Amino acid sequence: MNIFDSAIFLENIEWFDETGQELVHRLPEEGSGEIKWGAQLTVRESQAGVLFYKGKACDAFGPGHHTLKTGNLPLLTRILSVPWRGNSPLRAEIYMVNLKHFTNLKWGTMNPVAFRDSELGLIRLRAHGVFNIQIVQPVLFINSLVGTMGQFTTDSIATYLKEVIVSRFNDYLGEVLDSILNLPGRFDELSQQLQKRLIGDFSHFGLQLSQIYITSITPPEEVQKAIDDKGRLNVIHDIDKFVKMKAASSMEKAAENQGEAGAGMGMGLGMIMPAMFAQGIMGGTGGIVQPGNDSQGRTTRCSACQNAIPIDARFCPFCGHQQLVVSQCAHCGKNLALNAKFCSSCGHSATEKPQRIKCPHCQTDNLPGAMFYNQCGQRID
Repeated sequence: MNIFDSAIFLENIEWFDETGQELVHRLPEEGSGEIKWGAQLTVRESQAGVLFYKGKACDAFGPGHHTLKTGNLPLLTRILSVPWRGNSPLRAEIYMVNLKHFTNLKWGTMNPVAFRDSELGLIRLRAHGVFNIQIVQPVLFINSLVGTMGQFTTDSIATYLKEVIVSRFNDYLGEVLDSILNLPGRFDELSQQLQKRLIGDFSHFGLQLSQIYITSITPPEEVQKAIDDKGRLNVIHDIDKFVKMKAASSMEKAAENQGEAGAGMGMGLGMIMPAMFAQGIMGGTGGIVQPGNDSQGRTTRCSACQNAIPIDARFCPFCGHQQLVVSQCAHCGKNLALNAKFCSSCGHSATEKPQRIKCPHCQTDNLPGAMFYNQCGQRID
């Protein structure tokens, strides 16, 4: 913009967005001025100009060259404004509006949101994506959001728009999705329907949501591990051969260790492996004992690995889990050895009972280690 600070020259007004992030820019930049009758305004194809005169939006200008008409006459206005120290009360300013598409604006959940999955239960999800916006009603946008600000960038409105998107996304996801296991292949569908829900929220400010994309919806790390484990089990068709391979690999690594721990591990696996291979050869069941295959025909299942074992076994020959239940750890639920003072799995005292947690909202007791209150569903901090 080139404005000569003189009473006899007319203004030639134009604006270029050098940053690529400005939605609206006010001219003159220092505030409202004495834009004179006959000032020239140049508006580009990707812009719109809005003239504010005497505090009101008088006219909007599209692409082209325009002549502005105000009450400020060259030289004469300066003389008539002497009572105001030469500062004319007929204030005018131009707001230049950028009509291009502003792309790659990111949105996402700052905190995980609760989602009740039909298969995994109550889980916490994070979602991220990008969206594009465009100003379609310049005067409405200026009056509702910009106000009298000298410039208005995408950073000024991005935070609010993100919150609107996340709020609508949470409601929509809870209505149409039953399990995150059904997410693959549905991102486009979810994005299109979410965009339809946001049309009213954006148009209220003179904005158009051009596109919105969902790039990721991720559960917590422990849920991801559970999904990965389930996928591995589906890939492994012969679990018996897989267990034998893992056991043989562990024996080989233990034999290479030079310390006492390595020697002890090797001895323990050396005692387990013969039983595994013997059962596999004699019983013809792939190494897993089936009910009725032992000498007395009585078997049970290991509470840890679920393999069939002799009913009088004190330890599982497959995973080494103790079968003679004297007592269980109150913290992790693992079986404790006779007269054990500490749990060999979690290290907590075998006699100390964990304290229950009382919900401050519904005043109900909750189990130790719980992540959510049982009655009200609030997250335990």
